[in-house]
Amino acid sequence: MGQQNVKDRGERVTGRGIPDEYLEGYAQILAEAGATGRRLTRDELQSLRARGERAAEAGLGLRALVRGHLSATRESWPTLPATEAAPVLAAVEQAIDAFAEGHERSQKLAVRQEEAVRREFIDDLLYGRSDLGRLAERAERFGLLLARAHAVAVAQGGKSLEDMDPATRQVESALVGRFGQRRILLTTKDGRLICIAPGDQEDVLTFFAKQAHAATDGGRVALGRPHPGPGGVVHSYEEALNALDLADRLRLDEPVLRAADLLVYPVLTRDRQAMADLVHNTLGPLDTARGGAQLLIDTLTAYFDTGCVSAEAARRLNLSVRAFTYRLERVQKLTGANPADPVHRYTLQTAVIGARLLGWPDKEV
Repeated sequence: MGQQNVKDRGERVTGRGIPDEYLEGYAQILAEAGATGRRLTRDELQSLRARGERAAEAGLGLRALVRGHLSATRESWPTLPATEAAPVLAAVEQAIDAFAEGHERSQKLAVRQEEAVRREFIDDLLYGRSDLGRLAERAERFGLLLARAHAVAVAQGGKSLEDMDPATRQVESALVGRFGQRRILLTTKDGRLICIAPGDQEDVLTFFAKQAHAATDGGRVALGRPHPGPGGVVHSYEEALNALDLADRLRLDEPVLRAADLLVYPVLTRDRQAMADLVHNTLGPLDTARGGAQLLIDTLTAYFDTGCVSAEAARRLNLSVRAFTYRLERVQKLTGANPADPVHRYTLQTAVIGARLLGWPDKEV
């Protein structure tokens, strides 16, 4: 591709495979090294580095450039002064090393610039800070068609993740191996691993969740719902983040959380004051129990989580059924609500969920 680019610009390519301009003065350097044994000057080395940078910017590959220098060396060899080969070979080594240094420096700069552009796009995409029309245009460069609906999955492990982290590369490799060049964007943000995929390709996010859970040593993954348009990515991303936050506050132990399955919780907390009143009025009396309210709230949580099966709830809490039943009786005596009664049960369960969401009794509500 690099040689084709050169031909398109009309530059003269020698039989060595690279334009003459990148070998200008090279034969003279070899001749002088052979005659005097001198090493390259600082100006010559700097000139070679600059040529290496220009070659990289022109799209020429380093292998072709090294091969071109070696071919030029072979062509010049018969004309060099009859002397030892060591000084000439030392000059060749210096020249190619300086040229390669410039080429690599240019490549690294290009990579850093591309990473900066990509990071700016990711920030704008996830926070919706850019003009939506312009954002959609930029998205095509990274393989996304924002006119379609997209969904976002967010993985959070025990440690902060970056783009070059082994776990990130592991998940990326698995996605590419499974789905090839589908329009998928994998990135990191705030130490979390993020996958953005078309909304009608749920299999992608499900596979990502499985791979990310394994790569992060049991980390948790949340999946937002699909939403259309450039703003849909932001919406789905926020849903995934909220799902992770809910999982922490509710102490959910599921490795994969779907925002669609957790919609009831935002509804419950939409009127925060009403929820706080419910928690205070329903569970407030538990604060007078020996050991505080938390012990009895944990008892109710286990009871409701097991479908109100006392034996299973007792097992989860490492209690005897008798001890567990005694705790439920204490709840009924203090609150006046019977956990076994369907009407009372709904009030108690809603209040327990509210307490976990609001952080009560550790925090005042």
